[in-house]
Amino acid sequence: MLGELLRDHRRRLGLTQEELAERAGVSVRSICHVETGRVERPRPATVRRLADALALTGTGLEEFRRAATGLPYPENGLMPGRHPGGIGVPAQLPPPHPHFVGRAAQLDRLDALLAAEGALPAGAVVISAIAGTAGVGKTALAVHWATRVAARFPDGQLYVNLRGFHPSGAVMTSAEAVRVFLDAFEVPAERVPADAEAQSRLYRNLCAGRRVLVLLDNARDAEQVRPLLPGAPGCLALVTSRNQLTGLVASDGAHPLRVDLLTTAEAWHLLARRLGTARLAEEQAAVTEIIARCARLPLALSIVAARAAAHPHFPLAVFAGELRRAGAALDPFTGDDPATDVRGVFSWSYRRLGPDAARLFRLLGLHPGPDIGEAATASLTGQRPERVRPLLAELTRAHLLDQHTPGRYTLHDLLRAYATELTREHDPDRDRRAALHRLLDHYLCSAATASEALSWYRDPIPLNAPSPGVLPEEIDGPAGALAWFTAELPNLTAAVRQAARSAFETHAWQLAWTMAAFFDLAGHWQDWATTHLQALDATRRSGDTLGEARTRRNLARVSTRQGRHQEALLHLRHAQHLSRELGDPAGQAQALRNASTVLGHQGRHREALKSAQEALVLFRAIGHRIGQGRVLNQIGWQLSLLGEHQEAVEHCRQALRLLQELGDRDGEGATWDSLGHAHHHLGDHREAITCLTRSLRLRRERGDLGEIAGTLDHLAEAHLSRGDHAEAAACWRGALELLDRLGHMDAERVRERLRAAQPSGAQPTEVQPSEVWRRARLPGARDTSPILPSHPAAPSP
Repeated sequence: MLGELLRDHRRRLGLTQEELAERAGVSVRSICHVETGRVERPRPATVRRLADALALTGTGLEEFRRAATGLPYPENGLMPGRHPGGIGVPAQLPPPHPHFVGRAAQLDRLDALLAAEGALPAGAVVISAIAGTAGVGKTALAVHWATRVAARFPDGQLYVNLRGFHPSGAVMTSAEAVRVFLDAFEVPAERVPADAEAQSRLYRNLCAGRRVLVLLDNARDAEQVRPLLPGAPGCLALVTSRNQLTGLVASDGAHPLRVDLLTTAEAWHLLARRLGTARLAEEQAAVTEIIARCARLPLALSIVAARAAAHPHFPLAVFAGELRRAGAALDPFTGDDPATDVRGVFSWSYRRLGPDAARLFRLLGLHPGPDIGEAATASLTGQRPERVRPLLAELTRAHLLDQHTPGRYTLHDLLRAYATELTREHDPDRDRRAALHRLLDHYLCSAATASEALSWYRDPIPLNAPSPGVLPEEIDGPAGALAWFTAELPNLTAAVRQAARSAFETHAWQLAWTMAAFFDLAGHWQDWATTHLQALDATRRSGDTLGEARTRRNLARVSTRQGRHQEALLHLRHAQHLSRELGDPAGQAQALRNASTVLGHQGRHREALKSAQEALVLFRAIGHRIGQGRVLNQIGWQLSLLGEHQEAVEHCRQALRLLQELGDRDGEGATWDSLGHAHHHLGDHREAITCLTRSLRLRRERGDLGEIAGTLDHLAEAHLSRGDHAEAAACWRGALELLDRLGHMDAERVRERLRAAQPSGAQPTEVQPSEVWRRARLPGARDTSPILPSHPAAPSP
């Protein structure tokens, strides 16, 4: 089959065997032997060179490679959508660069690494550390080779840009990268542990027994990389970095691969791919000067080639002269990088932009995140999207901006550094600050809208009107809010950091506050804690007492999610004190109510009851009716846990009337659960089952799986007390399924209760996917839930 394919592709291009041999750098004899079938499995390097010479891409390239290796081609494409084990099969590799050239020695070494995999000691993971200076093409090489061998890794290909050398300093942490990989494997958020180390273990477990390729791009150092290395044989990790990563080589057995500047011949071929050999042959002196002044750096050469391709009638001497006159050198991005003369290339590309596109390019240097959408770009400039889209297209055509996905744009780090230089040089301080203000307003207003779509109830915060020219995102319902938060999360966390650093302290804490609902549902505990700690520092520096109080309440929530109850109580005591200073009784009451929840988790029910009662007094004094309803339920819950079940029923009935009147369905669901618990312990099991069934229905609407599991647990106990072992076991099976998905500490207790409920001598019943799980989902969202034991109502921030 390979011989026929090779012959067909050669004839399609009108090449003789001799011409193909010259183009590919292999012998005519080798080509003849392949075409006649005498050689069925040529060396990987020969296959690669032939594919390059035939300009094969996409499915044609994959068919050719599979024919050369004897691998079967899947009926439904390169990669199936899901692994038989139920997890997703990630396919995250970026598209290979269309004008990639050269690097034959490096590609041969990578091929040899893969070929030698079988000779490695048992348990070894193949790691290649690809190092080189900025803009030298490390990523292009890694992606090009990874795309070629992707079919060898049928369980998925992972990719992440670690932003180790980023002008804003927004380096991606290992924990953030692990979370990206878990999302790529489509691990439900409720299965993701709260602890970063446990997340790393889960990631490695997903790789175990599978063949996965992991491309870790733009790493800062070995310490950043180590937690991201798969720990199972059969996997391969490619790491690119501007550093040599000697620690990774010494301690982890990585194979170093240095990527130097292109050779003169490779640089010539790169230009020829874009401009044609005839044009280069006519002006050899100019081509030599362009290659020299671009320092044989692929990034710089690509920009020159793009400019020359856009003006096919201009002599190449024009571009060589512009580079010569530019003179100045772009400062190295880091001290470890060698000096590279690319500022001249950037500057003449920039000077040919229209005034509006040039201004946009400069302002993009203010953006703190890894990419930017059209609406955020419009807010940054203060212009309408229809005015901004042509400017984005102009920058993209000039290779000063890359549209990496539809509607989203990114700057190479050197270009971002250049844009930052330009805006500091040409834009007055007041204009730069106004643009950053608009950008932060954009993210704040958009996040507030998305948060409202996800939140069940929150006391509002006093948002200022956005600056003129700001265009917030239009977000449609809970599903749209989740999608927006997921796409913008790196930008939002970077915006909190930028706001805190740039004396926009109010934006810092308010933006963090708007993200809490998403963090809660998606289980991003570390992002939640990090952004709020940055916001807390900002509020304390600026003396913003209201912001500090609100931020501490949210920090208490995430501390509780992570099991740090004493830390949560400390934040809440501070928040209560600050609210008292402000004369904010609602803030005091919310802090007391939240403290009651934390104390209850610690088993300190008398103290929890007292805290809730103090909150009720404050809520009643200011007429805060939802607060009253929710805290009445908390009082009832704590009373029931203290054995005062009749008094608990009375408080819960008061809560229920108020919450039903106000339409607070989440608070109502919690109250029915508390009532069911109290009735069960009063011996009225029929009424308990009625209450708990109503609670279950309402909690399914919310989709909070921890609360659903808690109510099912209570319902099982009520059925068991009536002698209905079958119904009790069914409820416990449903609760156990959810608790196992959450990784909840109550799972073992429920598992023991389920075993005890089985008739003597009966085989344990398998837990099957149930109606509980199918219905307990936020509409249009991934299956998500906070990891919390059951309690009467989630705290309001």
